Amino acid sequence: MEDPRNRQYTNDEITVFWKPAKCVHATTCFRELIEVFNPGRRPWVDMSAASTQRIIEVTDKCPTDAIVWKYNKDLSENELQASTSTSEEVNPETLSTDPETKPAKVTIMKDGPIVVEGEFKVIDSNGNELKSMIMTSFCRCGGSHSMPYCDGRHRKIGFNDKK
Repeated sequence: MEDPRNRQYTNDEITVFWKPAKCVHATTCFRELIEVFNPGRRPWVDMSAASTQRIIEVTDKCPTDAIVWKYNKDLSENELQASTSTSEEVNPETLSTDPETKPAKVTIMKDGPIVVEGEFKVIDSNGNELKSMIMTSFCRCGGSHSMPYCDGRHRKIGFNDKK
């Protein structure tokens, strides 16, 4: 099911798709290109504020694929609908049992959550499966209201990595 919060922004060459359900507020987009990605402005994406190549470069740095892009010439109606899907939960029966499957990738975001990508299950301390997933972010700051998952509160409480 399509998330009604998803947004898309376009210029003559590309369309950028924003999937807020995947966003962990890593801040990469606006730290790298505030002219285009400015969360203090509405709409927060201004596709005319930088070159297409620069927008592609910054969009490709999004650690969670909350922001992705596609050339306009390559878009079809089906691809447009598929590219705005935000479902993170996976049917456990569709998870690969192939021993060649790549392990999950774990990334610790600077001043933010732990992002895990791949086919994995989240199990609680009693051995109960919470979710089968392909990507999520786990809280490191201790302030999330949806533990163990990140809800972006690290930004509100000023969490930072100690050096």
